[in-house]
Amino acid sequence: MALWLSSTADAATLVTAARRAAEAAGVTVSVTVVDTGGHLLIFRRDDRAVLISGETSIRKAYTALQLNAPTAELVGAVQPGGLFHTLPTALDRPLLFIAGGVPVRRDGRLIGAMGVGGAAPEQHHAFATAAVEALVRRRAP
Repeated sequence: MALWLSSTADAATLVTAARRAAEAAGVTVSVTVVDTGGHLLIFRRDDRAVLISGETSIRKAYTALQLNAPTAELVGAVQPGGLFHTLPTALDRPLLFIAGGVPVRRDGRLIGAMGVGGAAPEQHHAFATAAVEALVRRRAP
């Protein structure tokens, strides 16, 4: 089995699942999926999603990819005294430590990441996690 997001179909599965979860919650979102190089595979902003949600979903996906961890687990790390306190301003490409970015793994290996923005951070994390689970179910034998 390939160890990357093998097609735009995989990325589309992630976006569709995240958007369905958001619709069920009655919110509009932006969803971003990146490959292992941090390159954009797919981006979708719902018509009524706030404009900034596009940028936040991109940054969350990139952050989850670079640190191979859900952004929800990293929020405390950028607080004063935290392990990554200066990291958000130390890099050329901006990171975002708000819940909603999750790494995408296959067979335990990092294959990409996704980010969701537009609602409450806890919802973003739930939508992204549901999307990754949908991809795993789709790929299961």
